[in-house]
Amino acid sequence: MPMSDRHISQHFETLAIHAGNTADPLTGAVVPPIYQVSTYKQDGVGGLRGGYEYSRSANPTRTALEENLAALEGGVRGLAFASGLAAEDCLLRTLLTPGDHVVIPNDAYGGTFRLFAKVVSRWGVEWSVADTSDPAAVRAAITPKTKVVWVETPSNPLLGITDIAAVAQVARDAGARLVVDNTFATPYLQQPLALGADVVVHSLTKYMGGHSDVVGGALVVSDRDLGEELAYHQNAMGAVAGPFDSWLVLRGTKTLSVRMDRHSENATKIADMLTRHARVTRVLYPGLPDHPGHEVAAKQMRAFGGMVSFQVAGGEEAAVEVCNRAKVFTLGESLGGVESLIEHPGRMTHASAAGSALEVPADLVRLSVGIENVDDLLEDLQQALG
Repeated sequence: MPMSDRHISQHFETLAIHAGNTADPLTGAVVPPIYQVSTYKQDGVGGLRGGYEYSRSANPTRTALEENLAALEGGVRGLAFASGLAAEDCLLRTLLTPGDHVVIPNDAYGGTFRLFAKVVSRWGVEWSVADTSDPAAVRAAITPKTKVVWVETPSNPLLGITDIAAVAQVARDAGARLVVDNTFATPYLQQPLALGADVVVHSLTKYMGGHSDVVGGALVVSDRDLGEELAYHQNAMGAVAGPFDSWLVLRGTKTLSVRMDRHSENATKIADMLTRHARVTRVLYPGLPDHPGHEVAAKQMRAFGGMVSFQVAGGEEAAVEVCNRAKVFTLGESLGGVESLIEHPGRMTHASAAGSALEVPADLVRLSVGIENVDDLLEDLQQALG
């Protein structure tokens, strides 16, 4: 279905509310209905009504979300999946064949690393690690078999920043595609396709959904042919977003801009406080002027996001104690909801990277800063740090 409502506006906040959200033609409902349906009555053999035959192949609620996602990322095609890893799996099996090579970042989500190290590698795909904040290091890691360069920026959990335009040129020179996981930044803060990326990956579970009540994933592409190929594999493999999940994410994208503004404001104040706390040895936040990626982040991001990581004096046990003592910050995995979360990556989200080049520091604490009153969040962290 063509994105007929792009003419409404090119301003992000307006697109977020209107793209894909055409009023229901039957009732005039301003919110797309949840088409909780598996199959559709056909107008004769082969006569699909509106292009719908079976909800694995297409569903009107999912279509609305996919149009919305494509508009927000400035892409030509968006595809919604049952989870972020389902989206990544579909992408890798579409782009790669046995014997191909992928460059992955030295700081990546633990689930992404597990997918490469434990699943895709068994299929005969090779991978190597590079510091993607250094375009020269990416270039050095590329081989004649490299088909994909994979980037997270900001990265998870060390908040590293990659110059998307620079690495896009490195990948292009090598005949490889650049994939950018834009989960931490969201399209409100950063648009990788406009900077030269070929594919954007999202865990919709996080900021796009925004309320810790849905699991989902997405791919958005700048090339129509690649979009068609991915759609073929999406249908063939079947890990699609359900209609209710699609509806929940579509609801979330409408408030993405105002939420990300608040997440970023709160995170900036928390990062500043942590830099001055005696028990904190290092603060990782791209909004801080001394962050090594600050200038690049300021160039390619609207603001610096809601994720903050920091290291604690006293090592691993001290970091775990901080997590356990928090009260307003909820101890839990995931991120990007309206409520603030705290976790210990080494024992939680990134345990699968233990012993590898992606192992995270044992004294690291990761915060997903929510949209609560920032004074309450500051007070909670101060008491948790002791």
